Amino acid sequence: MTTIALGLPGMRRELPSIEGRPDVPGLIDTFGRVARDLRVSITEKCSLRCTYCMPEAGLPAIAREDLLTPTEIARLVGIAVRDLGVRDVRFTGGEPLMRADLAEIIRLSSDVASGASISMTTNAIGLDHRIRELVDAGLTRINISLDTVDRDHFARLTRRDRLPAVFAGIDAAKAAGLTPLKINAVLMRDTLVGAADLLAWSLENGVRLRFIEQMPLDADEQWARDNMVDAAELLDVLSTRFTLTKPHRDDPSSPAEEWLVDGGPQTVGIIASVTRSFCESCDRTRITAEGTVRSCLFGDDETDLRGMLRGGADDRDVTDREIADRWRAAMWGKQAGHGMSLPGFRRPERSMGAIGG
Repeated sequence: MTTIALGLPGMRRELPSIEGRPDVPGLIDTFGRVARDLRVSITEKCSLRCTYCMPEAGLPAIAREDLLTPTEIARLVGIAVRDLGVRDVRFTGGEPLMRADLAEIIRLSSDVASGASISMTTNAIGLDHRIRELVDAGLTRINISLDTVDRDHFARLTRRDRLPAVFAGIDAAKAAGLTPLKINAVLMRDTLVGAADLLAWSLENGVRLRFIEQMPLDADEQWARDNMVDAAELLDVLSTRFTLTKPHRDDPSSPAEEWLVDGGPQTVGIIASVTRSFCESCDRTRITAEGTVRSCLFGDDETDLRGMLRGGADDRDVTDREIADRWRAAMWGKQAGHGMSLPGFRRPERSMGAIGG
């Protein structure tokens, strides 16, 4: 495996500068944003090959010894919650269900994340067989990726005929009480025609649908701004069948603008990542499957924490403090935003599948 094959960006080995940083414990950046939402990618593997995320052959495998172990993941989660003010922890991939030790990851993390929510983003394939062990381990919320409810279209989009398995996973999550269940759908030219059908299905099944503008994070690098579907075009399409009113955000830091559907109380969310950027209120920090801090989806600099976990001082408390300091420094240097509207914009070296959602 080569680093180029995985699209690995430059790694920070030295402690980034923290000149001017206020003496506060949380993950603050130079623009005053505070990160309280932690996304932890735990694998590059996935059971689907969605065209906007994965190459047809999948991503090159990360060597087993390079992946964080359940104990290492939990240790970073503990530092984030205990020392850095993180309130929400979400496990991502690839596909988290591809890890056989997912329940152990959730259980160990839940044990050290007192007061924080433990959630997961998944395609739900196989979830019906594992939902009970995951909930018992401490899983509290779940987001499921689903872009169409048409089986043939799903097979073309994901390169796998697995829609019935997704529906089984959704039913299992609802039966387990993981509500409100959120469905994430990526907006594409290819899926716009079925957007109203997906919303109708969501309303009928009591799940909360959120459409997401497609970002230039596809492994095949086919994204083009002049061909993307934006929030305004989606609203026009949905409005032919539904009355959408009173756009609002339940939380100022939430990326989704919620619209009441036919007077409510049900809603549909739109995450306009490209055309209505919410970078100025971003509250996320990310850990990659290899144990690096990534402060922004579009910031290629990554700061290694795995090396500190495995080569730290004999005194664990000292090492944890050093990891927290390095994490703070990494976030202090977070960029202002993705910069997609700027002339010099450069897409990140990693695709979404290699970063984690």
